[in-house]
Amino acid sequence: LFLLSCFDLSSAAVVEHTFFVQNVTVNRLCESRVITAVNGSVPGPTLLVHEGDTLVVHVFNKSPYNLTIHWHGVFQLLTGWSDGPEYVTQCPIQPGQSYTYRFNVTQQEGTLLWHAHVAWLRATVHGAIIIRPKSGRPYPFPKPYKEVPIIISEWWNANIMDVENVALASGGVPNISDAYMINGFPGNLYPCSGNPEFYFFLVSR
Repeated sequence: LFLLSCFDLSSAAVVEHTFFVQNVTVNRLCESRVITAVNGSVPGPTLLVHEGDTLVVHVFNKSPYNLTIHWHGVFQLLTGWSDGPEYVTQCPIQPGQSYTYRFNVTQQEGTLLWHAHVAWLRATVHGAIIIRPKSGRPYPFPKPYKEVPIIISEWWNANIMDVENVALASGGVPNISDAYMINGFPGNLYPCSGNPEFYFFLVSR
């Protein structure tokens, strides 16, 4: 048992990422709009770890908004302070400040989501977490030819903070989004969407 424990520890890695959260200008649906994003892109970085690894994410908040990051679906075993809900497990990261999340990825495999957990910033501050099996442990399905994370989200032409504030002030539901997005871009039936970047064919065996 001791030898097995030592092997598990030696095969685990520390996976480190840095998030710069700031406002950027993007073009969607024939309009330029300022959004909040991580490292200048929507979705943000895909975090790839193996079960048993330690994930360390340094978050630098260069946006004008308070911010936290929530690791949706990750088991926070003895690291509840890294879970991310604002005013529940931590105070928000204020503009100009930084915070480091550190937690072990244990007892789970699969694809999860990280996202902002203050107001509606999650509409553009989000990305995938891919947890692969431990080294030497097979996938529970045939190994794929290629892995492409697909994140489906919504897009508003209006400022996302204004959309939320109007809904809160009226007591009603928020305005309907202007488009659905796949990996940060609208489908090719929306105006000014350009040509599709990927085609996927599902083949059953």
